[in-house]
Amino acid sequence: MALSRNTSKIVSPAIRVTVIMIITTGVVYPLLVTAIGQTALPYQSNGSQVMLDGKVVGSKLIAQEFDSPKFFHSRPSSDSASGVDPDITVEEANSQILSISDATGIPVNTLKTLVELDMERNRNANAIVFAPDYVNVLELSVELVKNYPQAYQQEINGEK
Repeated sequence: MALSRNTSKIVSPAIRVTVIMIITTGVVYPLLVTAIGQTALPYQSNGSQVMLDGKVVGSKLIAQEFDSPKFFHSRPSSDSASGVDPDITVEEANSQILSISDATGIPVNTLKTLVELDMERNRNANAIVFAPDYVNVLELSVELVKNYPQAYQQEINGEK
């Protein structure tokens, strides 16, 4: 009996500490961090979802693949360290303008203006003064669909 009583005195506190740590780090902490995130930064906490006509069409933070020549395309994954970079440089966006104009009929100057507006919106939203200018491909493509639904009717209807 003496051996089991000593073992119980040693093992019992260890089990209690383990259970308390599992509850604290596995339940309480994640719930607390989630509650703080949902309260303080709900847009970011929910994946920075981009909406079009009440439907989620993607995330601002993850690159989206577009097959249609009517949309801006993110850079190939070999050009991005992660392969999921949602942004391209202004130069990359400008290099796609002529083909998008040909595919949609939207004037080149209008597309250039939309690229510049998206670049400015990103610069202002992130308050990054010294960072390179960039364009978010998904947000820019959503703006195209919103402003020129007639050019994107097939894509809106789910046709190829």
